This record gives sequence, structure tokens and C-alpha cells, in this order.
Amino acid sequence: MSWRNIRLIFQRETGDQLRDRRTLFMVVVLPLLLYPALGLGMLQMSLLFSEQPRTVVMLGADHLPEPPLLNETGNRIAEQWFTLPSDTETLNIVTDVDPTAAKEESAETDTDDENTDAPSETEVPFPDAAGGVDVDEATAETAPDEAEEERQVQLLAAREIRTRLTQLADLRKKQATLPEESPQAAEVVSQIDSLLSEISELFAASNIQVLIIIPEGFAAYMEAENERLATRSNEGAIAPEDRLRPTIIRNSANEKSLIAYGRVREALDSWEQAILNQRLEMANLPADLTRPVNADRLDLAKEEELAANVWSRLFPAMLIIMAMTGAFHPAIDLGAGEKERGTMETLLISPALRGEIVIGKFLTVLLFSLVTAMLNLASMGMTGLHILNSAGGGSLQGLGDFSVPPVAQLMWVAVMAVPLASLFASLSLAFALFARSSKEGQYYLTPLLTVTLGLTVFCLSPAVEITPFYSLVPVMGPALLLKGLLLGEAAASNLSWYLIPVLTTSLIYSGLGLYWAMDQFQREDVLFRESERFDLRLWVRHLFRDKEATPNFSEAVFCFVLVMLLQFAMLNVFSGALNSAPPGEQGMAMVKLLVIQQLAIIASPALFMGILLTTSLKKTFQFRWPKAKFWLLGLTLPIVLHPLAVELQQRLYWFFPKLPAHAQAALATLGDSSIPWYVILLAFALAPAICEELAFRGLIMSGFRRKGRDGLAIVFSGILFGVMHMIPQQVFNASLLGLVLGLLAVKSGSIFPAMLFHFVNNALGVLHGNYAAMRENSPLLQQTTIVSEFGVQYSGWVVLLALVIAIGLLTWLFRSEKYVDAELQE
Repeated sequence: MSWRNIRLIFQRETGDQLRDRRTLFMVVVLPLLLYPALGLGMLQMSLLFSEQPRTVVMLGADHLPEPPLLNETGNRIAEQWFTLPSDTETLNIVTDVDPTAAKEESAETDTDDENTDAPSETEVPFPDAAGGVDVDEATAETAPDEAEEERQVQLLAAREIRTRLTQLADLRKKQATLPEESPQAAEVVSQIDSLLSEISELFAASNIQVLIIIPEGFAAYMEAENERLATRSNEGAIAPEDRLRPTIIRNSANEKSLIAYGRVREALDSWEQAILNQRLEMANLPADLTRPVNADRLDLAKEEELAANVWSRLFPAMLIIMAMTGAFHPAIDLGAGEKERGTMETLLISPALRGEIVIGKFLTVLLFSLVTAMLNLASMGMTGLHILNSAGGGSLQGLGDFSVPPVAQLMWVAVMAVPLASLFASLSLAFALFARSSKEGQYYLTPLLTVTLGLTVFCLSPAVEITPFYSLVPVMGPALLLKGLLLGEAAASNLSWYLIPVLTTSLIYSGLGLYWAMDQFQREDVLFRESERFDLRLWVRHLFRDKEATPNFSEAVFCFVLVMLLQFAMLNVFSGALNSAPPGEQGMAMVKLLVIQQLAIIASPALFMGILLTTSLKKTFQFRWPKAKFWLLGLTLPIVLHPLAVELQQRLYWFFPKLPAHAQAALATLGDSSIPWYVILLAFALAPAICEELAFRGLIMSGFRRKGRDGLAIVFSGILFGVMHMIPQQVFNASLLGLVLGLLAVKSGSIFPAMLFHFVNNALGVLHGNYAAMRENSPLLQQTTIVSEFGVQYSGWVVLLALVIAIGLLTWLFRSEKYVDAELQE
């Protein structure tokens, strides 16, 4: 490989991209202009935006106790009851107090007794719904204001609702006195439902967001209660069910009502606390009587730490999204775009090797991905800081001082950008090279972008932190590590050891993506295939008329996707069936559901596709009788590997997340003595051995082997076999076993040794779950096993002996000649 050729390819592709004005605009100009434009737009919208006041109707406002809940005009809640005084402007209070009388009373108190200029009853200005005064008296006398008409309509609806609530309370009292199963009780329930429907319809039609009903005499009741508590007297005490209390009505399904209720509740809570403090003062009791613990709260967060918390959420998300979008368009242009322009042939006749061409293109996509990500982050950060400085001195209440993060933290952003951008560059280039056209490339890369967005949202959750397992997951590892490193020096020192696994695995994933891209570039059928029109009718006819002996790659992938979709679709069905099982029979229900899952979800799709889409079930599923040595290997190899699998699982216990509840319940079924042992073997060993092998070492691996790449077929089928188990621990173990099963099936040319291996391995797992009970009466188990904090595991000498034998058997299997089907070779 010549780095000079790679450099020339890189310079050529970079120059072509830089000469493209659209690419320059998307990579450089758009990030520098987009965020300032968005910032200006947000500032402009904040100046133009004003929240429309929500209507709150209050019946019985003249029965409110002291201190005053409403302001002097009665159309607003007093500012003192809000955390932000300006929130009072967002609620328009409509009361049943006569505004004309209130105005006359205010005029009488504000005017000297000798002043006779006060207007008469017919001359009193007409108030609008907001409490203001209409200066056009003639108009007010001849035509009532529309707002006043709406106010009267709302008050009328509120009174109707209050009447219905009184009837509802009477019906509920009557319901409490009737037997539940009596016809009278059923009739009362029907009447209650009818009243609730009427109340709901009245409330919806009234344009009221919140209705507050203050009972008559509530102020006198509160005063009497305060005096009774102050004198420590029980005289005149009222039963709890007879105490007066306001009623608040809202509709939580209506956003306007929900917002208004939130503000009303805030004000009422503050007002009620003031009444309580007044009551405690009258009773000569301490103000903190209702808070017996009254703990001191100390927040140690510094302003820079609060800001770092925000940066730690913002930077990883934006870095992932921008690195992906930065690689998206250049990769399509350098892959599928070359095919459309007809310039691919020019590259192929150059002295550069095809691998060198791909590496040069990869470096170009990587460069544009990094530049796009860093420019977007810089532009977004500087714009945000400028807006905050302009609006409020660079700080927001409760979020700290939004200054530029320290250089050390910005360096972490640059470091983590490299593995993320390299992964997206390699995958995007591979998909783009596989695509026939730019449009097809966009179709391929859109799901990749969707998956990336899903992982980004998952990483944004405050409950998700980096763990040894997450550090090995693509995208999540760098994102969660960067999220932790941006929190400060203390967090960075505790997470620094994650750098090695995160960077190492990210480079491995990038290398695999690059290898895939190079493999695509080596294939003439990929580089020079033309776009083709899709006709569903012809495609279906092709599937059923032009059958071949074995499935192809696409059909194998479709079978796996179908299995996963069926598992997802049946989750709720299986969960409901398990939860509905009678007490004591959950174990047997679990066993039945496992057998049904294996037959209906895993085996059936593979068998149906094999019957419909292929001409030879024998070749597709490898229904051949193997040699005796492979039968023997299928029997002995799982026995040898079992101690190693148990040891590996227990050694890596710290690495994986805790098993979910349903997985623990399934494992508990293994020790259920009420279930016959043969039934457990049927569900956990025999059914998976047959059904899962038919799917993964049968149809799926046959489709992957179509091009003669047995190694990739073994690896891909093994990984998909692990992914099908979904639980991280099982994914890891099943993937390793899947590799051995695939190798055994390829070398023997038969699926039967793999089925035997699978059965014996699962049967040993069932047996191992009962080792604790069997060990007391078994001298052999006492000599070969030990009890640890993880349960029963094999002794060290057993593990060492199994390792030596396993290495010998796997080496012999790997070196043995594989079975070759003469008919398929032809």
C-alpha cells in the first residue's frame, strides 16, 4: 500500500468537494450563518411573543378569608402569591362580585364626603372583562361590551356547573348508603356518570380554563376554626366530611387548562401557607410546626459546575448529529455520485490500488465530518453565549454562569470527535459505494441517521452513565464518556481509564466499516450495476417462479428481521399471558410460552421462507447425515466448553447490566421443583436446539454463504444469533457459541451436529441451575465444583483441563476440511 497514492486520492477528492459550492455552503457557510440567524429569530420572537391570559372563573369570591387572594380590582391574583410576579398577568380572574358595586364602593372611599361630583348609578362607567373602564359611556349604555357578555355567559355556565356539583355530592352520599350490587346503586351510578358528562360538556363549552368555587360562609368558617384552634377548644368542632373546602375544576387533557391550573395551584399553595402561618401565630405555635424535620438544605454546586452540566448534555448530542450529517452528503457524492457522473472508471485505471482509493475517499469524508461537527459546535456555542450575555449577563437562574468551557474540556470534545467521525465516515462510505445512485444512497443512509438519533436521545437521559458494557457500544461509548468528562476535573479523573476501551473499540468498529467499504469496492457487480426500476408484481413472480436451491443474502436478512419483529410484536401478548396465569402456575406458563415462541416466532418464518423461496430444503437447511466424528464432536464439545462458559460468565458479571426481572423469572423456572425435569428440558434445551438452528444455521447462514464466503457467514450468523437473545449477557454468550455452531455446521455440512451441540449445551445449563441442590448428595460435584459469591462454579483444575481440551478440539475442527456440496459447486 502506497501512502503517496492515498495522499493523491485524498487531495483529489478534497479538491473536488471544495470546488462544489453546495458542499462549501453546507460545511462552512451554513454553520456560521444558521445559528446566528436562529438566535436573532429567537430574540425577535421573544420580543413579539406575549402569552394570552387564561380565564379563571371564581364563584363566591366575597367569601374568601384573609389575607386577600385577589388584588384590589378583583381581576387578578395578587402578585405576592407568585414566584414570578409577572405571572399574575397570565390569569384573567372573573368573579361573581358585581363590578359596578365594587367601583361605587371604591369611589366612595377615595372621594371626600363634601365632593358631590361622583357619578350617579346611571352614570357609572361600564367596566370591561379585564376590569378596565369603557370611556364611551353612551356606547356602554346602549350596547353592552362583548367582553362583558362573555363574562356573563361564563358566570352563568359556572353557576350551572355548581348546581350540578351539588347534585353530584348528594348522589355520592346516597351511593355510600346503598349495597354495591343493588339495582338502586346501579341507577345512582348511572346518574353520577350522566352528571359528570353534563359537567364536562358545560365546562368545555364555557371557554373557562379553571373554575374555583368558594363555599358560602367560608371566611367565617376559617375565622371560627382559627379561634377554636387558638383557644385549644373542641367546642364547635366539625366532622371531616362536613368541613367547608373550595372546589377547583380543570381539564387535564386541555393544554390551556393545564397551564392555567399550574399557575392557580402555585398561587393557592402560597396563599394557603400564609393562612396556615396566620393560624399558627394566633395559636402561639412555631411557624415550622407543620415541618417537624425541617432539614437544612445545602447545595454545593458551583456556577461553573451547573454550566458544565448543561454543556455535558449539549455537546455530545450535537457532536453525534453533526458528525453524522457531515459525513452523509460527502460520502454519497464520493460513492454513488461517482457512478452517476461516470468518473469511477477514471479512478479504477489509475496506478492506485482499489484499497488505496477507498482509504483516500474515507479520509476525505472523515475530514468533512470533523470540520462540520467542530464548526457547528463552535458557531452554536458562541451564538448561545452571545444571546445569554445580551439577555441577562451570561447567566440564567438556576443554571449558573454560561462562560466558555475550559480548554481542557474543549480538548475532550476534539478527542471524542475523531472516533465518532471515523465510524460515521466508514459506514456512510460503505453504504454509498453499495448504492446504485445518489437517491438510493440517501435511502440507505436515512436508517443509519435514525438509529444514530435514537442512540443520541438515549445518551441524553440523566439516568444513563457510562459503564464497562456501554463503553464498548458504538456511538454510546464516546458520547457517554464525553458526557462524563465535561462534568469537571473530578469526574474526568474517575473516567479516564475508559479512554482505552472506548477509543480501541471505536477504531475497531471504524476499521470494520472501512473493510466493508473496501470489500464493496473490490466487487465489479457493485461498482457497475445500474439503477433498476422496481415492479412489485414482477418481483413476486420472480420469487415464486425463479426459485433457486438456497436463499440469497437479502432473504436471509429478511428472515432475521422478521424474527425480531415477531418477537417485538408478541412481547405484550406473552407478558399478559404470563401475568394472567394463576398463582403457583407461572412456572408452567413460562415453559409453555417458551415453546410457543420457539415454534411460532423462530422456526416457522425460516421453514415457510425455505418452502416458498427455495427449491431444496435439504441444501437450504443442510439436512444431511454427517460423519460419525462430527456427531461425537457435537456431543463432547459442549461438555468441554461448559466450564469455560460458566467461568467466563462469572468473571464478566461486573461488566454487564443487571438481569431484568423477566430474565430472572425465567432462570428461576429452572429450579422449580413442581415442573417435571423433562418438561424443562423440552422448553430450554430441545425446542431451542431444533428451532433456533433451523433459523440461524439453516436458512440465514445458507443465505450468507451464497457468495462462498463461509467465514463471514459464520461470523454474521453468530452475531445475529446473539442479538436475537436481546439480554446483554445472553447476547455475548450466544454470539460466542454461535461462532462454534456455525463452524461445526460448515465443516460437517449438516445441521444435525449443531442441533446436538445446542441441546447438550442448554441441557448442561439447566443442570447447572440445580447444582446447588445436587451438590450435597454428589461427591463428584463436591470435587469438581466450588461455591462462591456468584453461586456454584467449577474448580480451577476443571477449568484448566477444559481449556486445554477445547483448544485441541477447536483447532482440529478449524483445520478439518469442510463439506462441499458438488451440486452447489456446479
